[in-house]
Amino acid sequence: MRLVIHNQSDAPIFKQIYDQIKSQIIAGELKKDEALPSIRQLAKDLKVSVITTKRAYEELERDGFIYTMAKRGSYVKGMNPSLIKEEYLKQIETYLQDALDLADTVGISIAELKALLDILKSETEGGRK
Repeated sequence: MRLVIHNQSDAPIFKQIYDQIKSQIIAGELKKDEALPSIRQLAKDLKVSVITTKRAYEELERDGFIYTMAKRGSYVKGMNPSLIKEEYLKQIETYLQDALDLADTVGISIAELKALLDILKSETEGGRK
């Protein structure tokens, strides 16, 4: 598991840890039942507070990405394909909302955005053949 903390980021450190572990789980880089570093070890490796890593792990567990066994540690939970799809859909919604906001700023219509999506899709499909 590789994590990088960006001190210049606006995101809190626990959120950076959470996001990076979650991304690695969704991408399949971290496998079901794979052990995560202990909270203390991760805090030491990242040179952050144990409280910070504990919060990231608690949120990952709350959101169903990891599970913890007393005195044994934290492990990657098996990912349900519908949960993975839902996570990607949330990301897509965020990107699309950003595109809508930007289009609105410069006066681009929904029809023009849809046409642009069609063009991008056909170019992407053409590159796969």
